[in-house]
Amino acid sequence: MTDPFEALRDPTTPATPDPAFAARLRDQLTRAVLDQPPRGDTMTTHTTPRTTAWPPTLTPYIVVSDARAALAWYTEVLAATPRGEPHVNPDGTIGHMEIALGDAVLMFAEASDLWPDVPVQAPDNPTTFSHSLHLDVPDVDATIALARRRGATVQREPADQPYGRGATIVDPFGHRWLIVTPPPTATRARQGDIVQVTMVTPDATRTKTFYEAVLDIPFTTASVAGAWDAHDTNPRFGTWTPDNTPPQTELCFKVDDITAAADRVHTAGGTTGDINRRPYGLTVECVDDQGIRFQLWQPAP
Repeated sequence: MTDPFEALRDPTTPATPDPAFAARLRDQLTRAVLDQPPRGDTMTTHTTPRTTAWPPTLTPYIVVSDARAALAWYTEVLAATPRGEPHVNPDGTIGHMEIALGDAVLMFAEASDLWPDVPVQAPDNPTTFSHSLHLDVPDVDATIALARRRGATVQREPADQPYGRGATIVDPFGHRWLIVTPPPTATRARQGDIVQVTMVTPDATRTKTFYEAVLDIPFTTASVAGAWDAHDTNPRFGTWTPDNTPPQTELCFKVDDITAAADRVHTAGGTTGDINRRPYGLTVECVDDQGIRFQLWQPAP
């Protein structure tokens, strides 16, 4: 009698599935993992709430002629990072793709004959534009040089402006970009935003080593001797071991007028030290009416 399990011993022969089937299967698996309903179904109420990495309030959504090539170009030239897996339409076109650019998100897709009710097309060698994409980069000159080598048209060479150093390009997919390196004193923080979290610990270097391992982020030496900062967190996170200070977490708040803010500290029953001028602005050490230490910071003009 033939052993039905004998077939399991045969070598496995990989097969290339039909692209349309693979796209449908990938979409179904993605939605199953994310606990989303199938397309066309009515969403039901979940007993367990789920968290989604949602994009910013306003996110550009553009159409490109070749989304895979655009992904490679934006990743290399603009230091973009892919967000999730692309959605592939049954005809093989990219129906949705996302990349992270700093703290922003750019969505893009290819036009498809499958969706005649969606009247969007990729630019075709445009000479006029209805929009421009504004992007901050650390080094505008280096970014423009690389973009030029990779096929971008440079409309305006890098030059110093009141808002920083900027340039303008049109990428190989027909989209216009304003590339800017902000001035060193630029900040998006508002009045009252926490801009720095400092952990005062018995051994700052040991703390730095621990959180580098746990959070998988790099620390660098801070402006104060014996202190460490992680610049890639939001807000910035650091550690310090000052003399005669018990372990605690200190917050630094951004203010528009540090003198007026320091006066309000006194009025509310707290105390402050002297206002100090730093390369990055004005700072003052404060203690609230319960003995908790914190700092105030006013950016340099």
